Amino acid sequence: MSDALVSARGLEKRFGDFAAVAGVDFEVYRGEAFGFLGPNGAGKSSTMRMVGATSGRSAGELTVLGLDPADRGPEIRARLGVVPQEDNLDLELSVADNLFVYGRYFGIGRKELRQRIEGLLEFARLSERAGDRVDNLSGGLKRRLTIARALVNEPQLILLDEPTTGLDPQARHLLWDRLYSLKHEGVTLVLTTHYMEEAEQLCDRLVVMDKGTIIAQGSPRELVERYVTREVLEFRFRPGEAPGTQTVLPLSNGLVTRAEGVADRLLLYTDEGDKAAETLISSGLSPLSHLVRRASLEDVFLTLTGRALTD
Repeated sequence: MSDALVSARGLEKRFGDFAAVAGVDFEVYRGEAFGFLGPNGAGKSSTMRMVGATSGRSAGELTVLGLDPADRGPEIRARLGVVPQEDNLDLELSVADNLFVYGRYFGIGRKELRQRIEGLLEFARLSERAGDRVDNLSGGLKRRLTIARALVNEPQLILLDEPTTGLDPQARHLLWDRLYSLKHEGVTLVLTTHYMEEAEQLCDRLVVMDKGTIIAQGSPRELVERYVTREVLEFRFRPGEAPGTQTVLPLSNGLVTRAEGVADRLLLYTDEGDKAAETLISSGLSPLSHLVRRASLEDVFLTLTGRALTD
């Protein structure tokens, strides 16, 4: 499709007998924010490296910006912006010099580059810190500088690997604002994230990966509607007093479609949370507390991939 900046068909990445990516299909369209979700080891980073033309594919088809990374890797990389999971800034240089040195790698003229840097510092709200050494910056300021650096070559497509990991809520929300404004300027974003709220805030579409395959895809709202109920009722009990899930379901009179026990809580999936709570409490359940909340992308993620930790 003409608007697909990235297109993958049967894409695979193997390391010996191990399939890190086991035949995935997806497209990323011009001007959208597209997300990869999944537990550790799901294949997200391997997929991103192939899209970024830094790791070759083992099988399948892949085009990025209309080019095949197998033989056009340098040309693709010159047109991408990349925000790695770990900041790799030059700590001994100033904020502005980090942007200047990086921009020179792309052959941008000094005069034009200085003009771009001025705009990027303003975009990242770093104009007043232009002369500061990077090692004196907070984590949030370093992350904003890394994103500004990814824009120095005016890329059509930006790859972001866990862009707000380790940041406090205020810094995270400021970065979301910056990324949101980029999207509305027509820049295409591809990101991996462990923050479900981040995916809901930023992504127009996303895929959920597990064990190297795509197990679900769609918009955040489509995934919630497809895989979980409209609401989740949470009952909290004293340790060891939570009833079994199979005990609760018959007491709900069909209002609860699925129940899940988590430590001292029961998570009850329903389209009518308040009515389900009233019915269950009237039937004799005595939780310490309860709340009804809107089902979220996190509920989808845990439903599809489970709660067990993975390495």
